[in-house]
Amino acid sequence: MVKVAVLGGAGQIGQALALLLKMQLPRGSSLNLYDIVNTPGVAADLSHINTGVKVEGFKGDAQLEAALTGVEVVVIPAGMPRKPGMTRDDLFKVNAGIVKTLITGVAKTCPKALVAIITNPVNSTVPVAAGVLKAAGVYDPRRVFGVTTLDVVRTQAFIGELKGVDPQTVQAHVVGGHSPETMLPLLSQVSGVSFTQPEIEDLTKRIQDAGTFVVNAKEGAGSATLSMAFAGARFTMALVRALGGETGIVEDTYIQVDNQETEFLSVPVELGPNGVQKVLPIGSLSSYEESVLKTAIPVLKQNIETGHTFLKASL
Repeated sequence: MVKVAVLGGAGQIGQALALLLKMQLPRGSSLNLYDIVNTPGVAADLSHINTGVKVEGFKGDAQLEAALTGVEVVVIPAGMPRKPGMTRDDLFKVNAGIVKTLITGVAKTCPKALVAIITNPVNSTVPVAAGVLKAAGVYDPRRVFGVTTLDVVRTQAFIGELKGVDPQTVQAHVVGGHSPETMLPLLSQVSGVSFTQPEIEDLTKRIQDAGTFVVNAKEGAGSATLSMAFAGARFTMALVRALGGETGIVEDTYIQVDNQETEFLSVPVELGPNGVQKVLPIGSLSSYEESVLKTAIPVLKQNIETGHTFLKASL
């Protein structure tokens, strides 16, 4: 049994994520949905699904503390989605303040919770969250995650499509950051399939540009919501399983790192009951992958600095 809160539970990602968690969380668990509007209705709807997970809805600033009380895992998809023509920097101007407000609530009410941040741009919002928790004196870098799982899910799906294999059996890692300019799928390390160099370059670009492809395909009606909810549920359930004592759980995630070129980086980690149990090595890279990562690092550093600059001005 575990208590999970989805902050942004009435949004497009939040509702789909809540549905998946209602189906997947262990029997006896609690699922709290928080948003500025509509969460009581979403919770009422979900509560009619015949699984043993209790769902409650909380609405507005006055109910944030109640939504977070006793929570062990906090998942944050709240914020404005990307629209055609928008950059992740455009998104940051809106979403940084949302993340700051929600993480302030976490710091006050459930500072030991594992916190999974979906809100884009993840490269910058995770440093904001870390800074808020640091200012409150409750920051534990093992417990704060940027959810980059969708990059891995897409990599698995695209490899499965290209090579005619079951995508659920594909073992793949994506490191760096969570934006087209900063993510690096490690295709040279995928076992059981082989790629030509043109295939590697085309597939890398397809993975990097996948989010923009969905935004454009939806013609202004939203971003990648269903696939993001799927990936968010996968990462959340990994945290839940780790809390329950399961071992050997490995996921790629954007975290604060030591002895790297950037302060935050998406890397493979082994999860445990306290969050990151062990940071795993990225492994050897091909010359092409080294060049992509070399280009990504300065962009990622700037993204991180954007988060720090916002926080300095707002605290």
